[in-house]
Amino acid sequence: MKKRALISVSNKDNLIPFAKKIEQLGYEIISTGGTLKLLVDSGVEAKPVESVTGFPEILDGRVKTLHPHVHGGLLAKRDEEKHLQALNEHQISPIDIVVVNLYPFKETVTKENVTEEEIIENIDIGGPTMLRAAAKNFKDVIVVVDPKDYDRVAESLEQNKLDVEQRKQLAAKVFRHTAHYDALIAKYFNDTTDELFPENYTVTYEKVQDLRYGENPHQKAAFYEDVQHRGVSLATAKQLHGKELSFNNIQDANAALEIVSEYNEPAVVAVKHMNPCGIGLADNLSMAFKRAYDADPVSIFGGIIACNREVDRATAEQMHEIFLEIVMAPKFSEEAIEVLTQKKNIRLLELEDMDNSVSVEKITTVKGGVLVQTSDDGQVTEEDLQVVTERKPTAEEIEDLLFTWKAVKHVKSNAIVLGKNKQTIGIGAGQMNRVGAAKIAIEQAGEKAKGAVLASDAFFPMPDTVEAAAKAGITAIIQPGGSKRDQDSIDVCNEHGIAMVFTNMRHFKH
Repeated sequence: MKKRALISVSNKDNLIPFAKKIEQLGYEIISTGGTLKLLVDSGVEAKPVESVTGFPEILDGRVKTLHPHVHGGLLAKRDEEKHLQALNEHQISPIDIVVVNLYPFKETVTKENVTEEEIIENIDIGGPTMLRAAAKNFKDVIVVVDPKDYDRVAESLEQNKLDVEQRKQLAAKVFRHTAHYDALIAKYFNDTTDELFPENYTVTYEKVQDLRYGENPHQKAAFYEDVQHRGVSLATAKQLHGKELSFNNIQDANAALEIVSEYNEPAVVAVKHMNPCGIGLADNLSMAFKRAYDADPVSIFGGIIACNREVDRATAEQMHEIFLEIVMAPKFSEEAIEVLTQKKNIRLLELEDMDNSVSVEKITTVKGGVLVQTSDDGQVTEEDLQVVTERKPTAEEIEDLLFTWKAVKHVKSNAIVLGKNKQTIGIGAGQMNRVGAAKIAIEQAGEKAKGAVLASDAFFPMPDTVEAAAKAGITAIIQPGGSKRDQDSIDVCNEHGIAMVFTNMRHFKH
């Protein structure tokens, strides 16, 4: 009996050389629609699938391969006598190779202004069914879903060396592919029906690159992309210069990106170990960088820099004076690139859209499961502030209070941030008690703390943080409020003439 291959693909890259090779190896080829036309026009002798099924394509192509003569040929066990008898009884010929890839659902759903009808019509039914059937019967059927595998499969067939382990590997790729495909569809329906936390949580990502190692050299790691994410993303950043990003680079760069996206005016953020070490705002990027640098000139060394404006020559020359791992910006001028690329290893990342307004789901792995939450998109404006002290903050203090509130949101809890004149001057991160974080921030600020403001990511359980702030010369405080002992902190503020406002929103970051 002549060997048979079924070919029906959406992605037709490199198909013809492969089809001609298996034709030369003696396979009869059956096909559908546009694939059939391409094969025939290219000189491949191929038959329409209806010549096998005896049934025409119907419903605008929705039904063409869903037929026992196709799936019987795919699922029959060649070493099972009853299966072979059934094939013979129903005049079904086995299918030995399946080459299928699916309707372009991902490309369709991520298009701008796409209609629901177009999305629905790009949900493949017959393709996944054939792939799954062939993969289930991998011992007898060779299944190819990825055009990248054409050459190695053809070579193995030619040498008669496509053993069962290789077939199993091809089948495994099929099930990964169809699971990914179905997960994309599920996400589309979850999003359009507002199912935030469905009974089964299915996510899928596409590999961007393997990484040299994880957080430490003994850990393995890779970087994957959420292809349906529509906001700013490091996965789609354009790297202009420098060596590959590491696991820690990506973590830190993402933290910097999230912080800089909080600010509308020219901003520069310096990050170390996923915490900001300096944030500066100004009328121009050069001054913003100076403020971010001056905030902590020690910790910025070897740091990650994120800018929300084009990097010009003046700013680039400032950056060139110190060792930086990464600089990110929506654009770099030609002069800035010329300056910065004098250093071989600095990574320059260009992200055209620095807007971080698209909400995402945050996933944290735990032993045996995951925690899922929405991203912390909470915002506070001047109108939201509740003044709880006798003295109200001045206009300048309010500006700095809102500035530091945006900053403290991105600092590991317990977190305290001091700021003055649109510049962080002291940051206390990740301490086991709040007054400990305050002492670190105050010590870092030194004399600059006089006349500065203080932001706390959560309420004060005791007035000790306020007392430390008063000794340092802090004049205004922003915090969520909500402690049973709020009045104790308010009393200390009133005693020292400190203005304090509540946001009624906390920003724990674990």
